[in-house]
Amino acid sequence: MTRPVVGIIGNSHLINDSYPTHAGGTMNSEAVACVSGCIPMIVPTDPRFMSVEELLETCDGFLLTGGRPNVHPEEYGHEPTEAHGDFDRARDAITLPLVRACVERGQPFFGICRGFQEVNVAMGGTLHPEIRDIPGRLNHRMPPDGTLEEKFALRHKVTLTEGGMFHRLLGATEVMTNTLHGQGILTAGSRIVVEGHAPDGTPEAIFVKDAPGFTLSVQWHPEWDAANDPVSRPLFTAFGDAVRAWAQARQPQILKSA
Repeated sequence: MTRPVVGIIGNSHLINDSYPTHAGGTMNSEAVACVSGCIPMIVPTDPRFMSVEELLETCDGFLLTGGRPNVHPEEYGHEPTEAHGDFDRARDAITLPLVRACVERGQPFFGICRGFQEVNVAMGGTLHPEIRDIPGRLNHRMPPDGTLEEKFALRHKVTLTEGGMFHRLLGATEVMTNTLHGQGILTAGSRIVVEGHAPDGTPEAIFVKDAPGFTLSVQWHPEWDAANDPVSRPLFTAFGDAVRAWAQARQPQILKSA
């Protein structure tokens, strides 16, 4: 059987500050191919090139990746400020309705960092533009210097709800994660269940209540060293299992002769 296809949400990027591209981190493709066991396909996330309906039919599941641009605050009823940083309205136009459609259809997605925030906004939640500006909160941003290994190093614990989905999947109520984000959840969407928190209370692990499919999303970056990390590997394995189940369920069934 051909491996199912995971659409990896691409980000707009300029090569040499002049040549526009849609790009995706190699570590995302590696995690999808080598841990989830699916075909990684980078999606040029722009409504000029495709519709949500076409994506739903072309792909079996979706990886909602991290990215430097943030969800535009108008998507959750806030005014943009300098603290909100850069935006990608074309990605907003695809991913937010895509999340809502996947929730309704039961089609699996896995949200990471910005993708985690997109899931919250798609379900009616709001975001804080800069977590480190909130009194008592940590600086969750990527360290400005160092190697990739140092930037993606494990930096804080995430405490998971006992008996919850993440606890059952990961086999622990405390896990160590990296942290490379500036924004975070301000108010959770009406169907968003928060099952993981950083030591400062920042939401780190969520899913969509009563959704028929896989909707797990995390604020950290499990795609880093996904094949070896004891937290990342089960997340990508479970996602791959969900994508395969979706792909198999929508294949035409061949009736056996009596």
